[in-house]
Amino acid sequence: MNSTDLANRISDIIFTKKGFNVLAIDLRNLVSFTDYFVICSADSDTQVKAIADEVDKVLSDDGIKCWHKEGLKALSWVLLDYVDVVVHIFKKDSREFYNLEKLWGDAPSEKMKDPLEKTVAKVK
Repeated sequence: MNSTDLANRISDIIFTKKGFNVLAIDLRNLVSFTDYFVICSADSDTQVKAIADEVDKVLSDDGIKCWHKEGLKALSWVLLDYVDVVVHIFKKDSREFYNLEKLWGDAPSEKMKDPLEKTVAKVK
């Protein structure tokens, strides 16, 4: 699986646990340590842990192992490093405080869409 497909797969997994404001930042032309950051927000410590556990479980079941994990005790910011894609799962207030989107503002980014969201047609 290439890094773009992995970033998309991780985004889809995040949405299954109701993560929100999911953003993929493309770092391929800026740094050598990773291709993408996938950043999301959660409302509580419990949700941060649920998202991290689900991403880890699903990818592990697919044969993709996490190289490094951080933040699983404090649960305000969990980092999962899959080498080509680094996942940042933030409690909402921590995301606003650290503001990775601004720090990496020179990189192209894409707001990811929830594949489970149904489009409701307007009735005239």
